[in-house]
Amino acid sequence: MNSLAQYLDLYKQHSSLVEQGSCQVMNNLRPEALDILEHCNLPEKGSENYETIDLPEILAPDFGVNLARVDIDVNAGAPFQCGVPNLTSALFFFRNDLYAESSKARNNLPEGVFVGSLRKFCNEYPVPAQKYYGKIADMRNPIVALNTLLAQDGIVVWVKEGIKLQQPIQIVGILENGMPLMACRRILVIAEKDSEVKILVCDHTQVDNVKFLNLVTTEIVADENAGVEICEMEESSEHTARLSAAYVSQGKDSRVSATGITLYNGITRNEYHCSFSGPNASLQLSGMAIEDCSRQIDSFSQVEHTMPGCHTDELFKYVVDDEALATFSGLIKVFKGADKTEAYQNNRNIIGNDKARVYSKPTLEIYDDEVKCSHGSATGQLDPMQIFYMRTRGLSDNEARFLLKQAFMADVIDRISIPDFRLRLHSLVEKRFAGASRNCTSCKKSCLGDD
Repeated sequence: MNSLAQYLDLYKQHSSLVEQGSCQVMNNLRPEALDILEHCNLPEKGSENYETIDLPEILAPDFGVNLARVDIDVNAGAPFQCGVPNLTSALFFFRNDLYAESSKARNNLPEGVFVGSLRKFCNEYPVPAQKYYGKIADMRNPIVALNTLLAQDGIVVWVKEGIKLQQPIQIVGILENGMPLMACRRILVIAEKDSEVKILVCDHTQVDNVKFLNLVTTEIVADENAGVEICEMEESSEHTARLSAAYVSQGKDSRVSATGITLYNGITRNEYHCSFSGPNASLQLSGMAIEDCSRQIDSFSQVEHTMPGCHTDELFKYVVDDEALATFSGLIKVFKGADKTEAYQNNRNIIGNDKARVYSKPTLEIYDDEVKCSHGSATGQLDPMQIFYMRTRGLSDNEARFLLKQAFMADVIDRISIPDFRLRLHSLVEKRFAGASRNCTSCKKSCLGDD
């Protein structure tokens, strides 16, 4: 039996259970997802845009799936004190893939904003649910198809026309179980005309010696003149795999910023599929990862410019040490008629020794003449002259390397416009380079109220 077949058989045997735990809008797409998965070949290591990631291998473990929606006691009213404390935000979270929220999550949400269960959203607002759910995420992508087949709930952030949220929405994902588990998480963000929203997604693993698979599909729709900023931070474990596919659709004059931050992980693949449905929109894609031991990060981006006057700015940075592996594969495609496009793509990496590996493939495809586009990639070790200079100022070799690594990541962090999170992230990166353990060990008690 191949690694995908076990999940297809599981769904076929328990499809009624899956549908009972979900809603009609989500159930409508399951037959198509099943048909696609039954006829697809999972990308293996060495396939196009999968230079280092092997999907069959990642899916091979016998992960459990909570199809019966077993209720887990969650104290949603307990304060959240993870790696991002003192952040004034509306707090919602996943316990594995079960939706929950803090008791005060909605206190400061204005009228015209829906944040909550995807299942509830589909039942209460079937028209917009039908309009947006599953419409931009491409099910030819096996990550999306498997998520669509098995996900029973998720989180929706729906900001109606003209509403500008002052405080960020915080979504905390906790992975915790005694046996290997797959969590199928779905996130849908809808920002209507002239609205603004900022979202912080924090993923944490609470059990170090159990295998987890975090399977995520995110859809972001930014209508005319809407502003969306989403930051995702991963602090998981060496036994956690994360397969994430984010799809972004932008209308006229819209602004989207997406940042992926990997501090601790096992194997992570973050995908960004972005397109423009109106002119003069701007997109900022950023990513950073600190990889050591045998950890692995793979970032893939595809941005399609079909409208005139749009702007893309990509910056991804990795620091890779020990026997870790990092991959960046990016494509910016400018179609004919997308005049006055500006698109920039940059990947910069630091490797700590001869065993660490980085693969970088930035790509431009341009079919229009009136554009400004560039791409670049550089991988190397820390500059010995900079280290020498800092040592002449009284610093040790380790201190010099520590400060240079911090400075290397600073421009990615400074792109984030949430002040409290930006400051806290500088601190988290400092502790990570200093060799500190994960910062989310208090999540279990403080966020979920466990004994």
